[in-house]
Amino acid sequence: MAISLILLLPPSLHPFHFHPSTILLSSTHLRFQITHAPPHSRRRRTPTSASATTFLNMFTQNPVTADVIATVVSGGVALTILRLFQETATRHIFDSKLNRKLVHISIGIAFMLCWPMFSDGRRGAIFAALIPGINVIKMLLLGLGVVKDEATVISMSRYGDYRELLKGPLYYAATITLACALYWINSPIGFAAVCNLCAGDGFADVIGRRFGSHKLPYNKNKSIVGSISMLMAGFLASIGFMHYFASFGYMTESWEMVWRFFVVSLASTLVESHPLSTDLDDNLTVPLASLLVGSLVF
Repeated sequence: MAISLILLLPPSLHPFHFHPSTILLSSTHLRFQITHAPPHSRRRRTPTSASATTFLNMFTQNPVTADVIATVVSGGVALTILRLFQETATRHIFDSKLNRKLVHISIGIAFMLCWPMFSDGRRGAIFAALIPGINVIKMLLLGLGVVKDEATVISMSRYGDYRELLKGPLYYAATITLACALYWINSPIGFAAVCNLCAGDGFADVIGRRFGSHKLPYNKNKSIVGSISMLMAGFLASIGFMHYFASFGYMTESWEMVWRFFVVSLASTLVESHPLSTDLDDNLTVPLASLLVGSLVF
């Protein structure tokens, strides 16, 4: 009696392309089919967030349900980080300025790490934008005094005044919402703006306060080392996310893109160091500069 076996062999391991072919073994014959592989037949990764989709498909085959799960998981990550720094602020583990900047750096970066869990189309962008979008509403309610949350106010404000949430924290959440809803994961413009806002502006303050004894000649509130830290942190974070998203197939890495990231980070640094940013709010001016210059160079 004949025995049927299925033979699968990837093209990268053999000069021939084996289709799922039936090998018939019997006492009288051995037969199998081989076809030549077409040139350049190696499978290329397409922007479908394959790794994350595979993970979520363990739970569901429905793409909408997968985006809902991604929203819950990434929202939980952001909420956990926020609660952590609310506790450190309440217990005075860190200096209030340092605690606020740690929130500033970590939440946006951690949230972007969750982006590949979402689908890469418009639906995924809208689901992802819901998380910072809810925070926009929260900042408005807290800043207007409609809702009280002392722990959030302490962890996000400079002087403990709830009305401060209508400026920097509101601009911060609005920037990430915009990066999701309008640009999303396939565009370097959006995530470069978030990198310069979170990593760049965040490290500029942390490093500048500690080591910034030499001030800029045109702005005595900003230091040379702080501006250099902002440039390098925003630039390196942008490169890191370029590689991260490229590993999921959302874009192609290139040196040309690296230099464009440098231009965007340099422009953001120059804007942040200007006295006008101090008078307004660098959580507003930095992302605006990043988005504007990014739209020109990408």
